[in-house]
This record gives sequence, C-alpha cells and structure tokens, in this order.
Amino acid sequence: MKTSLKGINLIKKFEGFKSYPYTCPAGKLTVGYGHVIDEKDTILAKATSPISEEKAEEILKQDVSIAENVVNSSVKVTLDQGQFDALVSLVYNWGGYYFKASKGLKKLNAGNYNEAAQEFFDAAKGVVRVSGKVLKGLVNRRQAELDLWKEHWNAKT
Repeated sequence: MKTSLKGINLIKKFEGFKSYPYTCPAGKLTVGYGHVIDEKDTILAKATSPISEEKAEEILKQDVSIAENVVNSSVKVTLDQGQFDALVSLVYNWGGYYFKASKGLKKLNAGNYNEAAQEFFDAAKGVVRVSGKVLKGLVNRRQAELDLWKEHWNAKT
C-alpha cells in the first residue's frame, strides 16, 4: 500500500516544517518535516544554510517510503487506507525498530485490531513521553492517528 494525501498531510501537520536543523524533543538533530539527520546525511549534517520546502518535501517522500516499507513488510493482516496511513505516521514518528518490536504489532498480526490500536495510540500505552515527560503534541498526534485508524473501520461496522 501507499500513503494517501490525508496521511501525508497528517505527518506534515504534526512534524511541522523547519528549514534549519534543530534538536527535536528526543534530542536528535532534525530538519524539514521531522527528518532525523544521521551520519549518512553528509550534506545535511554539515548544512548551516536553510533547506527549501521543496527539498523538505523530497526528503519527506523518501522517509515516508521507508515507513511504508516497514508497515508493508511487518503487517500480515488486511488494513484499510486509514489504518495504513495511521501506522505510517506512527512509524515515521517512532522508527521502524520500535514498531517491529511493539506489542501492538503482535496484537495486530494476531487479528486483534482494537487491542493493537490501544497499544499504538492510547495516551497511556502509545509513545507520548520523551525523557519521562508527556508531550501534548504526541498525545494529540496519537489521537489524530487513532481517528484516522477508526475512520474507515467505523464506516464498515
């Protein structure tokens, strides 16, 4: 599956656009729409000038593609578009390693969609803390992802 425009816009909304590198709440050097700069980003890592929004969109597409691959290769049950988009947003925020190791993925692949959603998006279980501190932005993001997850699901029931 591929992420819909609605899913892309959710990611963009919660990541926000920053033209200059900054340190995110998790302590990682970041630029554009939440792109984590690592040692492989030799051009970005040394950049002191801003990147354009066009360049940020290009990087976003690459990062979303990576998150899509994680969801497509890890999830063994059928997803509707809203569920897929919600999980891509989650993986974009968490990273693939944490998603693949999550209780939510195990529950989802066992066919327990509601329990999986609780693990992924619930404020008490979904990752909304950084350094022990609850971040309102992450609580809001998890709620928006849950709303997207339920959008088509509720229409079917």
